Amino acid sequence: MQHHSNLSHASLAKSDLSKFLLQFICQFCKNRYSATPVDPQSMSELKHVAIVGATGAVGEEMRLCLEERNFPIGKLTLLASKRSAGKTFPFRGEEIAVQELTHDSFAGIEIALFSAGGSISQEFGPSAAAAGCVVIDNSSAFRMDEGVPLVVPEINPAAARNHPKNIIANPNCTTIISLMALAPLHEAFGLKSIIASSYQAVSGSGAQGIAELEQQVHAITHGLPLEQKVYSRQIAFNVIPQVDVFTENGYTKEELKMLHEGRKILDLPDLKVSCTCVRVPVYRSHSVSITAVFDKPITPEAARAVYAGKKGIQLCDDPANGIFPVPLDTTGKDDCLVGRIRQNLVLENALDLWVVGDQVRKGAALNAVQIAEIL
Repeated sequence: MQHHSNLSHASLAKSDLSKFLLQFICQFCKNRYSATPVDPQSMSELKHVAIVGATGAVGEEMRLCLEERNFPIGKLTLLASKRSAGKTFPFRGEEIAVQELTHDSFAGIEIALFSAGGSISQEFGPSAAAAGCVVIDNSSAFRMDEGVPLVVPEINPAAARNHPKNIIANPNCTTIISLMALAPLHEAFGLKSIIASSYQAVSGSGAQGIAELEQQVHAITHGLPLEQKVYSRQIAFNVIPQVDVFTENGYTKEELKMLHEGRKILDLPDLKVSCTCVRVPVYRSHSVSITAVFDKPITPEAARAVYAGKKGIQLCDDPANGIFPVPLDTTGKDDCLVGRIRQNLVLENALDLWVVGDQVRKGAALNAVQIAEIL
């Protein structure tokens, strides 16, 4: 894999390096694996689409996905905070100016992709829905609402068509990546329980996470003072077993999302899940180590066969020849990769596996756009 070593980082001002890195990984590996763009002719009419949080990393990726997948858009509206109003972003050869987000922003808009945080979704999502707009929300604000479907298009696409509140929720990124590997196995063997450990990239914390890692690496390697603002501990050359805040039972909110969201998406109210989420000094793409227990006997060979022809998940599993997924393999790409499939040596009817996916793309922006394609 090329790393563009000819780029001269010395030519970049230090203050611009984090922005460069974020833009670079967003554009990295433009050849996508296999996700099929929508055919505009298959849709009855062009849509008026809005992106709320258009200037953020996920908002920018949503715009890229809409363009790359030829989504049938008649008009694209970009919405963000007042301080971002007036900024312009390219879309299909034109420059589109960002407008300030208000409760009156949604007149005439048919689909609104929200990625501006839970508080913004809670405040403005209902206004958009009341205006007749279908909200596809990337935050946790509505995920566990009984009247709001929680959708991964490759797993439960039909759920997206029943949205009585005009709101559809995008699952948590780690949940999406994990279930992309587990759902095909569940269909064949019946999933009973999950024990998982996630290795989550700093871009999951936004641009500030990337900036903190970059600053700390530079400080340590040059003997300068270390800045620590985003994470509870040093992230450079370290791992932190905390993603999100801790709850009373000792788990973080992030860890409990896989339990509650997994049950809802798979329609498995008795699914058992125990998860540990870890922040690692990787720029982009999350990895998850999973032990999964099934109702029926399962072998690695049978599991590998199940993935054949499945959309959104590719088998990458030949360790003897050095073939297994790593974060760089999925950065900027649509599909998740699964490998290291082996029989668990402790539990019956259980497999161990390793799944990797781009949490900005399939874990957020792409999944939202795929939901919009269903509508």
